[in-house]
Order: sequence, then C-alpha cells, then structure tokens
Amino acid sequence: MSAVANATAIPARPVAAAPPVVEHFDKRRLAAFIFMVFGMFMAILDIQIVSASLSQIQAGLSASQDEVTWVQTSYLVAEVIMIPLSGFLSRAFSTRIIFTISAAGFTLMSLMCSTASSIDQMIAWRALQGFIGGGMIPTVFASAYTIFPRSKLPIVAPIIGLVATLAPTIGPTVGGYLTDLFSWHWLFLVNIPPGIMVSVAAWTLIDFDKSDLSLLRRFDWAGLLSMAGFLGAMEYALEEGPSKDWLEDGPVTMAIIVSGVSGIVFFWRAFTAPQPIVDLTCFRDRNFWTGSMFSFVMGIGLYGLTYIYPVYLASVRGYSPLMIGETMFVTGVCMFVMAPISGRLSTVLDPRLMIAVGFVGFAIGTFLAANITSDWDFWELLVPQMFRGFSLMLCMVPINNLALGTMPPQKMKNASGLFNLTRNLGGAVGLALINTILDKRWDLHLERLRESVTWGRGVADETMAMMTSGLAGRGSDAALAATRQMAMMVRRQAEVMALSDVFLSLTVVFLLCVGLAAFMRRPQMAGGGGGGH
Repeated sequence: MSAVANATAIPARPVAAAPPVVEHFDKRRLAAFIFMVFGMFMAILDIQIVSASLSQIQAGLSASQDEVTWVQTSYLVAEVIMIPLSGFLSRAFSTRIIFTISAAGFTLMSLMCSTASSIDQMIAWRALQGFIGGGMIPTVFASAYTIFPRSKLPIVAPIIGLVATLAPTIGPTVGGYLTDLFSWHWLFLVNIPPGIMVSVAAWTLIDFDKSDLSLLRRFDWAGLLSMAGFLGAMEYALEEGPSKDWLEDGPVTMAIIVSGVSGIVFFWRAFTAPQPIVDLTCFRDRNFWTGSMFSFVMGIGLYGLTYIYPVYLASVRGYSPLMIGETMFVTGVCMFVMAPISGRLSTVLDPRLMIAVGFVGFAIGTFLAANITSDWDFWELLVPQMFRGFSLMLCMVPINNLALGTMPPQKMKNASGLFNLTRNLGGAVGLALINTILDKRWDLHLERLRESVTWGRGVADETMAMMTSGLAGRGSDAALAATRQMAMMVRRQAEVMALSDVFLSLTVVFLLCVGLAAFMRRPQMAGGGGGGH
C-alpha cells in the first residue's frame, strides 16, 4: 500500500507534445498529377476545338452539312459512355494502366483524324478518340482527391477547376487560330507531341494504386450495354433533336425510345446486380447529389454560353472563326486570373457562399447580355463575358470540393466519373434547350416583325424607298435587291431578339440554383488521401 502511495506521490514526467505533421506534396506524385492534368486538358479541349472549324472540315472532306455535325456528335456520344465506365476500369486495372492507355489511344486517334480522307473515316476516328480519351477526365478528379492531403486542396482544386472550364472555353479560339494559320488537320496534329509526352510520363510516374483483376470475374455486361444505349442514344437525341424537330424525325424518335428502354434496364441492373458497372449509391450523400446538380447547371453555363456567343458573332456580326476566338478570349483570361483567388477564398469563406455568389454573377452576366442588339461588338460583350469568367471559377472550385471532398476514398473513382458525367449531360441538355428556344422564339419574332414591314406601313415604305434609291445602280433589279436586304434585316433582328430570350431564360435557371447551396454541408478539412504525406 505504501509502495502504491509512494508511486502516486512521484510527480508525473511531462509528456512532450508530438510535433505537428507537416503535410507536403510528394514530388513524384505531384509531377505525375501535372502530366495527368495536361492530358485532361487535351481531352476536354477537343470537345470544342473543332466547333469553329466545321465548315473547313466539311469542305476538306466533301461532306454535307448533316454529315459534318457528326464530327462533333460522335466524339460527345463516345465520351459520355466512357466517363462513368472509367471508375470501374481504373479500379480493375489501376490508374496507371487506364490513364496511360487513354492518353496513348487519344494521341493515336488524333493522328488518325488528321489523316482522314473521308467523312466516314473522320467520324469513326473521332468516336474512338472520344471514347478512349474520355477516361482521362474523371481519373484526374479522383486522383486529386485521393493522393493529396485535404490541406492542399486550395492549391489542387483551382488547377483542375481551371482546366475543366478553361479548355472548352478557349477551344474555339485555339481551333480558329490553327485553322487560319495552317489547316484543319492541325486541330488534331497539335495533340501528338504533348500526347506522347503525357503517355510516357503516366506510365513512368503514376503509382497511386494497384489493380484488382478479380472485379472482372463478375463484369456486368448487361449493365455496360444498357448504359451505352441509355447515355449514347440520349446524347444523340439531344444533339440532333433541335435541328430535326424532335419527334418529327425518325432517327431522333428511335434514339429517344432506345434511351428510355436502356435507361430502365440500366437502373434496374445498377440496383440489383452483385457488382454494378456504376455504383449509384454515391447519390445518397447529400453533398454529392447537390454538387452534381450544380455541376449539371454549370455544364449549361459552360457549354451553352460557349456556343451562343459564336452563334451571334458569326451569323449577326459576320465574324470569322479567328475573330470569334479573339472576342471570346476575355472569358479565358478572367478565369485564369480568378483561379488562384478562388482557391484562396475557399480557405477563408464558406464555400456555399462562394457558390451562391458565383451563380448570382452568372445571372448578372446573362441578364446584361439579354439587352443585346445587332450592333453589339467586343466592348459591349466585355462585361457579360467578364461576369461569366469570374463566376465560373468562383463556382467550380467549391462545387468540386463540396461534392467530392466528403466522399470516402473507396468510392472516389466511381463518384468522379458520375460527377463529370453530370457536367457533360448538363452541356448536352443546355445546348438542346438553347437551340429549341432559339428556333421557336426566332419563328415567333420573325412572324411579328413581318407584320411591321408589310406594304402600306409608312416607316416600311420609306425605308424601302431609301434602300431602293441607294441601289439605283442595279437598274431594274434595284427594288428586288432592296427587298432582299429588308428581308435579311428582319431575319437578323428576329435572331437577335431570340438570343435575348435565351439569355433571359439562362438568367432564371442560374438564379434558381442560388438557394440550393444551403442544402450542402461544409466538409471537414481532414487529413488527405494517403499519398500526400
């Protein structure tokens, strides 16, 4: 008893506090990640790089207008199938193998696209380019949230956010420059040197995980086929529907039916198969499903506005692809400037507040653009584009962090594929809605304007008389030429009014998203994925 008393009487030796763990970047993994980001940049850039140069490709391959649109559509349809599939493949074969195959295959298909001598060859190579290269995009997102500590996300997240949004934004600019300076072949040849470099670096440096070939023993082929039918047919219907008047066109109608039936089979397999091709349980996480909804709407803003500005500049202002790219470069500059600022703000502000402010900025930009007239030029479009660029980066970083930052590491690869899929689907749905609204409102405004320029109306008669006298040098054709000019003016004004309606519709969509930020939970800045230390 006395021994015990003596022992308790001895003062306890103070225990030295453990030194704080210094989290830092593993240099090898950081180098691997940088090369992976560059590969992702190429894959996303190729979504839009051909958009401003389709007419040159059409002429070079002697294709029809309907055929050349498949240069874009085939890439998107194939990519949208690979993006969710890549999560399963990277778990089965490892990040190293999947990313290397994706980068090398993308590079090879880029070479094949540049050598295409017919539109059929081009469509086939573009489909393979989109399918193989699509594996790079979600793999980068998954790696960013697993190999680095959470404390480094303010540095890493802006990088992947900038690449994911900047690449499609500057795609038309890059495509316009390459086509004007060289030829359309360089839209694809430009990928080859960096593609080889990324492929070699991926095989040499990536060591994030190990393969698990046992997953292949229960591969869900029915799930794969139904997912391909569901997403591929949906993408086709969304791409072709607006121009073919939806259910009035046989192939579009068939695509909608195939997508619907395949979707039923896909969701049934996703919830009943022992090992589904895509794990949809990620959507039970509140941050993930709200983040995916934000990603979907961001896809509308990202791809929709990248499409609608060139439509105005080309058809109303008569700009060349190069001039369009130079005008739209403002958005890319604003995003580049905002990326580090957004990363810094994410460490001091509630990310939900950043998302809300970002979508308000989106809405302000589109609301300002709704005042568009046929005289708007670079300077009138400057402020709306600045709002778009700053808001994109202000939203992208916190959305990525909130959606994927709370996801368990074992679900990260699958979740990354689904998250990136929502952005692409948002872009497809957004483009379909924009084109549908544009067509319907254009017809409506055209009908109303025609009522204002009928014979017998004073202003119309005076304008026609002035235009006819101005074209008096054409002799007896002066009146006919004046009538044609008047018709073109009416069509141009109706198109501008329809574009204004589209901008107003987008404003409403962005404002409706502001309140959704309140449903998200702020993630804890816990220690990162193992490899970061």
